Formats: sequence, C-alpha cells, structure tokens
Amino acid sequence: MKEPTFPDSPLADLCRERGLKLTGQRRTIAFVLSDSDDHPDVEELYRRAVEVDPRISIATVYRTVRLFEENGILQRRDFGGGRARYEVADGDHGDHYHLIDADSGKVIEFENPELDALLDNIVREMGYDLVTTRLSVVGRRKAKPR
Repeated sequence: MKEPTFPDSPLADLCRERGLKLTGQRRTIAFVLSDSDDHPDVEELYRRAVEVDPRISIATVYRTVRLFEENGILQRRDFGGGRARYEVADGDHGDHYHLIDADSGKVIEFENPELDALLDNIVREMGYDLVTTRLSVVGRRKAKPR
C-alpha cells in the first residue's frame, strides 16, 4: 500500500520547528489534527487517522500524541467525561475559552475581549501579570420559548 501524501499542515510545520522527525504516520496524524475543528480524544483521532491510512495502530496514535504533547505541539484538555482531548498548542491560536454543552459534551471555542480585560484586571489587582488563561465553562442550551 502506498503511503498517503498531504499538503503541509500547521501542525507539521510546528513539528519541524521543534526538530521532530515526521514519519509518514506522524505526518498523517498531524494532518488529521490540523484538519480538526474540534478537540478529539485519542480514540477519535485514531478513527480519523485510520480512514486516511489503515496501517496506523492505536499505539502509534498514543505515542505520537504523547510526543507532540511533550514537545509543546499539542495541549491536553480535560473537559470532563473521563477522556483527555487535544488541541494544537501554537502561539497563533491565542487565548480563548471553551463552552462545554452539558448535554452533548460538545466543546465550543470562543473569544471575548471583555472577559480578557476582566481577567487581566483581576490578576493585576492580585499583583501578577497575566501570562495565559485556561477557562472552561459548562452550559445548557436554553429551551426555546413556545
């Protein structure tokens, strides 16, 4: 079976910047992660990667995710539900927040300049400079009025 080819992905670029060797399977996993608009767990990432390259094993995905995390390429997120999820940890992504749907578990990213300013003020009042934020809130969609 021929190895799949992909256009370069932002995550593959980060790997190169950090000096990681990009094997074919790592390139596949990097492509799948870069193409994700959600926060997949390892098993979901494996399902997506196998669709691209059936030779990838779950062990390879676990090792690659750990390697990417150790090298600051991925960030582990815990949104509850007992499974770690991952997102690209590039500096261009910026500070953002996560709204978790209490019923579906769906994670929605959002930015809010007013919240940024509020958190910065709180931290400054405590005698610190804000470096980064990690904020997750859980909400339930309001029922539509009848």
